[in-house]
Amino acid sequence: MSFITKPKIVHPSMPRNALGLTVRDYEGGMSTLCAGCGHDSVTSALVQAAFELDVEPHRMAKLSGIGCSSKTPAYFLKQSHGFNSVHGRMPSVATGANAANRELLYVGVSGDGDSLSIGMGQFVHAMRRNLDMLYVIENNGVYGLTKGQFSASADIGSTAKKGDSNEQPPIDPCELALSLGCGYVARSFSGDKAQLVPLLKGAMKHRGFALVDVISPCVTFNDHEGSTKSYQFTRDHYHPAILADYIAPSQEIRAEYEKGAAMPVVLHDGSQIVLRKTDPDYDPTDLAGAFAYLQKQSAEHEHVTGLLYVNEEGQEMHALNHTVDAPLNGLDYDRLCPGSEALATLQENFR
Repeated sequence: MSFITKPKIVHPSMPRNALGLTVRDYEGGMSTLCAGCGHDSVTSALVQAAFELDVEPHRMAKLSGIGCSSKTPAYFLKQSHGFNSVHGRMPSVATGANAANRELLYVGVSGDGDSLSIGMGQFVHAMRRNLDMLYVIENNGVYGLTKGQFSASADIGSTAKKGDSNEQPPIDPCELALSLGCGYVARSFSGDKAQLVPLLKGAMKHRGFALVDVISPCVTFNDHEGSTKSYQFTRDHYHPAILADYIAPSQEIRAEYEKGAAMPVVLHDGSQIVLRKTDPDYDPTDLAGAFAYLQKQSAEHEHVTGLLYVNEEGQEMHALNHTVDAPLNGLDYDRLCPGSEALATLQENFR
């Protein structure tokens, strides 16, 4: 978490939204992530999306698990609710919070390690329940907090900091979401704010579970093996009085390209990925077509970005479970606890 307060300086001519707030009112604490980290670009996009949608900060609940990505909620909407949960357990906390108060806008920020490894089960069941929330995965293919091991989203053939090559197939969160019938599936790149902000706005407005997978490169693990100034060499040969690291600043990667176009992007470590925006005539309501398109472009080693699939017909969690319209935290005790006879009747149904 960040405990450093940003100076609040608002220029008189700074634009204000319908609530009379400026974009500065949607910021949070100072980031403690590495300079140039793509996650900070995602934060900026979330700030802009909430500002443009006129979201009342106190009407948003931010949730996260453990990892570099899970620090992100501290960096936006400082006047909103927030909960940093156990590793991989954010979806169950979000489910409980949403069950108690369905009137808030729930935004979960996770990582590829937090969601696709230890938290896979909870991630899957949140989609299965169609929990009404925006779920952002900041996807960098490594475990940043534990020094750059491959995550479950690392591509076959990708090379680690030590030169090892990944031989295991990746888990694609978008393909996984499509297979589960998720009602809003999108992918973007942290350096393409022009695309990311609208996708986040659409996800915030979607009724039900909305997944936005954001390719967000890690800047820390681009040092090369054998360098005497590398992090690994230094850790093997020094005897510090305290544990401290210095992360060299890096430039943020940005990308701008047209719909239907493919664009190669060179990452901080010198590797390259190819991003492709969906074609103008792409139909995001065609589930089978979305699957086929993702698999076709994946075979060409391209990461498809844009709104991949949307289904407005699905029922979200409260409708599926026939809950009352009022938030549970607003019900009186008699309605929440109907008594021992009601409990006995419920238990009898399970005998």
